[in-house]
Amino acid sequence: MSDDSSETGERRTKLVKAGVAVGIGSAAIVAALLYASTVKKPKRGGVKKD
Repeated sequence: MSDDSSETGERRTKLVKAGVAVGIGSAAIVAALLYASTVKKPKRGGVKKD
C-alpha cells in the first residue's frame, strides 16, 4: 500500500509541475502579445529618407 501512495504522490508532483509549466508558458505568451500590441511598428513602406 505504501508503494501505491508513493506512486500517487510522484504522479501528483509531475502533474503539478506540468500545470505550473503550462501556466508560466501561457503567461509568457499573453505578455508577448500585449507587448507586441503596444510597440509602435514602422509602416510597411519604411521610413522615407530625403
